[in-house]
Amino acid sequence: MTAAGNDPAATKTTGVRIAYQGEPGANSHLACREAYPDLDALACPTFEEVLHAVRSGEARYAMIPIENSVAGRVADIHHLLPDADLYIVGEHFLRVRHQLMAVPGAGLNSIKRVLSHTHALGQCRKKLSELGLVPVPEADTAGSARVVAEAKDPELAAIASSLAAEIYGLDILASDVEDELHNTTRFVILAGEPDDADPGSGPVITTFIFRVRNVPAALYKALGGFATNGVNMMKLESYQLEGTFNATMFYSDIEGHPADRLVRLALEELSFFSSEVKVLGTYPASPYRAKAAHLAATGQIPVSRRGR
Repeated sequence: MTAAGNDPAATKTTGVRIAYQGEPGANSHLACREAYPDLDALACPTFEEVLHAVRSGEARYAMIPIENSVAGRVADIHHLLPDADLYIVGEHFLRVRHQLMAVPGAGLNSIKRVLSHTHALGQCRKKLSELGLVPVPEADTAGSARVVAEAKDPELAAIASSLAAEIYGLDILASDVEDELHNTTRFVILAGEPDDADPGSGPVITTFIFRVRNVPAALYKALGGFATNGVNMMKLESYQLEGTFNATMFYSDIEGHPADRLVRLALEELSFFSSEVKVLGTYPASPYRAKAAHLAATGQIPVSRRGR
């Protein structure tokens, strides 16, 4: 199974759903369309309801944002994944493009206030300052577009996706108003059953969580196996559990398959120094990774809109 809209079963099945958090037109909705254009997208108010939709069979997959290149990791997700009883079966990278939109008839000279999620407003700070607009934080981007459409006020605008403008009948007054050109969100796709990539099938990512034993240098020793076996660890993040400051879990992404000898040896060493290790999934690496690495190596990735 891939996260690029090429799942043969998905393209032949009607009425199959992929759940996401947010209102119609959210960036997560856009990610669902990109990755699985033949599946019906199911909007859910909370991440918990997204995960429940998959567990209950209401949806086949869940599209969950896990990190953003500008805002960092998405809050709460690391706490939800370990107990979700779901499996990561793919990943998808969405280039976030923020559009400034308003009701038909409004213009840049009429709008005064801009509604959107706090992160989106912060990611468009330069453009908002340039236009002299007052930012108004709201719960999410698509919901802001809906509020502007319902208000029918030419002084109100929203920052949201082009899909939101399409859904709520708004005109885009300025396109791609984000400050950082690399603004990208990484999503993981979750399913009710494991669907691990086959060994040797190409570049894969293995995601797992672990908790080290309460002994001196446990983390150093637990991670030593990845270094000595030449396994690339691309992400390592810690988060607290149970309201304490010493029960720490770690979330990690590595390159490679657990069936690979060197990865297996590294995971065995990790387990020796950990009280808990749980693999969340082994899945094909998105082609975006190789493309982004090539562009970065050749200096072709623009960073920001300086001088805009």
